[in-house]
Amino acid sequence: MHTETTDNLEMIAKTAREFAEKKIRPHIMDWDESQTFPVELFHELGEMGFMGIVIPEKYGGSGLGYHEYVTILDEISQVDPSIGLSVAAHNSLCTNHIYEFGNEEQRQRWLPQLASGKTIGAWGLTEHNTGSDSGGMSTTAVKDGDSWIISGAKNFITHAISGDIAVVMTRTGEKGAKNNSTAFVLEKGMEGFTSGKKENKLGMRASETAELIFDNVRVPDSHRLGEVGSGFKQAMKILDGGRISIAALSLGIARGAYLAALKYSLERHQFGKAINEFQAVNFMLADMATEIDASELLIRRASTLKNNGVKMTREGAMAKLYASEACVRISNNAVQIFGGYGYTKDFPVEKFYRDSKLCTIGEGTSEIQRLVIGRDISK
Repeated sequence: MHTETTDNLEMIAKTAREFAEKKIRPHIMDWDESQTFPVELFHELGEMGFMGIVIPEKYGGSGLGYHEYVTILDEISQVDPSIGLSVAAHNSLCTNHIYEFGNEEQRQRWLPQLASGKTIGAWGLTEHNTGSDSGGMSTTAVKDGDSWIISGAKNFITHAISGDIAVVMTRTGEKGAKNNSTAFVLEKGMEGFTSGKKENKLGMRASETAELIFDNVRVPDSHRLGEVGSGFKQAMKILDGGRISIAALSLGIARGAYLAALKYSLERHQFGKAINEFQAVNFMLADMATEIDASELLIRRASTLKNNGVKMTREGAMAKLYASEACVRISNNAVQIFGGYGYTKDFPVEKFYRDSKLCTIGEGTSEIQRLVIGRDISK
């Protein structure tokens, strides 16, 4: 069910904004400096319907479309991008992968808990030696009777420690071969399934990032998602939607940094007038506003295609590429407008600046987006 009307989007934006102001803003710097992942907050987000946004109501989700999803991520990320990142990873990666490729029994088993926020999801593709080259991963799954034995490790995994359920891509064929990957759902508590090093990051510090470790984990075949060998194709399809997520996250960062800079430029006076009246500052703000609108238009186009079930690989990559690079520029300019104050933690723009860089790396670097776009336009 897709219900994106202007009134509906405004209502959803207002709800998300009020939640973020009340539940998130008071804790931003405490969570950032201590690298605290606020698990209880995500249970509350589940109660708001924000942990299963695009999942149908029959599985406990909100039954909304990608325009609503973008709106929610935008509003949350204007306040704290770390929380926006975790909402995005839970929704678009783990939860959506089970919805898109799980059978009915698997959907009924895992989606209601994920969509309600009672359980938190992780998604494992990246490894220590395979980032963009995910086809060469080392984590293996070997068939053993009615089970599979999974061995290896994943890194840079959101919710690797606090997550209850993880969708994990494994290699079930030769390295480098086509159709050599298979996806499985793993549950915390399985023997040999543990978490490893937590990363000490530049930004997005309240969004937990760590290793997943598999030491001969026995996983029932009933936990396999789709056909053997289809895991890589599944992952690429999931990343198409994931690019909308990171683009929306980027949009929220850009808008948050811009609004803070605009407000400051109207309040800060030099040489007897607001710095907004100086052309150098005013032109920077004009460029920022333009890039935000351009980002949102690209994101909304990709969202419409996604809602309509139309292939949107190129459009998603364009939205992610442009919005992510724009948010780095915009947050950088926001710090510049704040001057020395922008370099301190007493003002919000230094955190937007630190958080922004992840958007050009996560779920496919800018270089990979250009590769995807280049291949598509050259067909």
